[in-house]
Amino acid sequence: MQVLLLMYQDEKAIQKLPREEFGRIHGAFVAYVDALKKAGVLLANQGLGPTAKARTVREATVLDGPFAETKEQLAGYFLLEVPDMEAALGWAKRHPTLAHGAVEVRPVWT
Repeated sequence: MQVLLLMYQDEKAIQKLPREEFGRIHGAFVAYVDALKKAGVLLANQGLGPTAKARTVREATVLDGPFAETKEQLAGYFLLEVPDMEAALGWAKRHPTLAHGAVEVRPVWT
């Protein structure tokens, strides 16, 4: 089954992290991606640009900014091919985003 791991983080809080902490987080992401690749479950992953650059389209109207004002914003995704939801949750529990945010696990309709 394919699943998306959606990363949610507080953009402003991440920007305020000390350089050393940001470096530690980056290292954790590199290790996490390596583990996903080694396990053969990673199909794609990408970070997203800042919400200040986002646009929301409703009907025929385009609005500046993200759809909703929340503390945490969608920061990126990982598309995985896993045997079942339990495996997906196992990978989500290891996700580096959990140190400063949340990970939503969503099945992909294929």
